Amino acid sequence: MLDLPVIWAGLLALGIFIYVALDGFDLGIGLLFPFLATDQDRDTAMNTVAPVWDGNETWLILGGGGLFAAFPLAYAVVMPALYAPFIVMLLALVFRGVAFEYRWRDKAHERIWDASFVFGSVVATFMQGVVLGAFVQGIEVEGRAYAGGWWDWLTPFTLTVGVALCAGYALLGAGWLVLKTDGALRQQAYRLVKRAAMGTFFFVGVVSLWTPFLSPDIFARWFTLPHFYWLAPVPLLTIGIAGLVAWGIQRQRDAVIYPATLGLLGLCFIGLGVGFTPYIVPRAITVHEAAAPDSSLLFMLLGAVIMLPLILGYTAYSYWIFRGKVRHGDGGYH
Repeated sequence: MLDLPVIWAGLLALGIFIYVALDGFDLGIGLLFPFLATDQDRDTAMNTVAPVWDGNETWLILGGGGLFAAFPLAYAVVMPALYAPFIVMLLALVFRGVAFEYRWRDKAHERIWDASFVFGSVVATFMQGVVLGAFVQGIEVEGRAYAGGWWDWLTPFTLTVGVALCAGYALLGAGWLVLKTDGALRQQAYRLVKRAAMGTFFFVGVVSLWTPFLSPDIFARWFTLPHFYWLAPVPLLTIGIAGLVAWGIQRQRDAVIYPATLGLLGLCFIGLGVGFTPYIVPRAITVHEAAAPDSSLLFMLLGAVIMLPLILGYTAYSYWIFRGKVRHGDGGYH
């Protein structure tokens, strides 16, 4: 028999990570926008993501819609707890998308739209980090309902995770620019990627050291035997991948930095997930307790088996078609 709740939990985790991998560099370029030297550099940076940026957010829809359909109890608890950061994040994404389009059409107000693009990128990224931090630190549940207050999501830990995600997305964005540009813009990207890497390494260390002390359960998961032996490779691999990122920056290996950063964020994702497995609402509701009936999960899984490979194939084809370096003056967005 298939363990359908576990399969769907895995699919949602995969969808969220794919979103981070794809929309992360897109938002990261928005974070780096003010540090690019010229309007031409900003145009080129935007043209590196223009063919794919809106498709990247497909995976965010999968995460939200999948949680609602596959784990309705978790959705009913998590959403009231995190309404405020979710709403701000979604509004920032809409605001950012409008700015992306209008800066090409309304050249008279390009500065305003550039500032709007940066603002939307920063707010959306920061709020995603806050949501992640609030989820990891735990949500107060009584019975089958959220029992906390309106501001429970706002803590020093969640704010730190928000800043950490901004640093991580900036590193992804700089790595993408290194991969996709050349000349003066590539050299700017290398300067930015060094700063973003230092910030990312610092905040990954802070969050990693802080997380086990959020709850006795998380501490026990990491530091009691035999769990310690099984989980020790995660921080060791994280250090190794961070070293690979640093090596790619030092040797200016364009093709290394972006995928290595994905590996680093992937290991961080696994590390945070370890703290609340098998719960879908940390330390309150398990995957099986929150799941929809098996008949519903199986029906949706049949659709996912058909649609997900098509979406993945189309996404891969889009990136393949627009592969290679983007240079100044190459194929404007409109």
